[in-house]
Amino acid sequence: MISNKSLVFAVLFLVGFAAAQQCEVCVKVLTDALAKVPADSKSKADVVGQKVREHCATTKNKENKFCFYIGALPESATSIMNDVQKPLSWSMPPEKVCDKLKTKDAQICELKYDKPLDWKTIDLKKMRVKELKNILSEWGEVCKGCTEKTEFIKKIEELKPKFVKEEL
Repeated sequence: MISNKSLVFAVLFLVGFAAAQQCEVCVKVLTDALAKVPADSKSKADVVGQKVREHCATTKNKENKFCFYIGALPESATSIMNDVQKPLSWSMPPEKVCDKLKTKDAQICELKYDKPLDWKTIDLKKMRVKELKNILSEWGEVCKGCTEKTEFIKKIEELKPKFVKEEL
């Protein structure tokens, strides 16, 4: 028989796990940025905010879009950085901060990481050009002068050994 404490713990764990899954990009960016804050400065909101901005300066793709949404980038139109840095400086977990940010801007938790590609079974010829461009973009590469799908495929095949690690 399950005790009430065990049941409550299980429900709280699942709710926390669901929140982390729902706001996966937000949670990862804030966790990574918080790891860069010196231990003696974790309670200083301005230092936390500075580290979040520094971390955001190095992000790309979905993480960069998240940083844009919260106003951590110079080109951001608006900023909700106070709603990020203050709770983090109060030792609020990133999952909870992201959950609160969701009420300010629903787009924050709609950002999801793309599923990793299975390079053993993938058929590039069956993919759309947009998907091929996304692969190159994730690798930080471009295909200059490419106009045909076959050119994108050729470029990906050239770069594949550099970015795709084959499992033994």
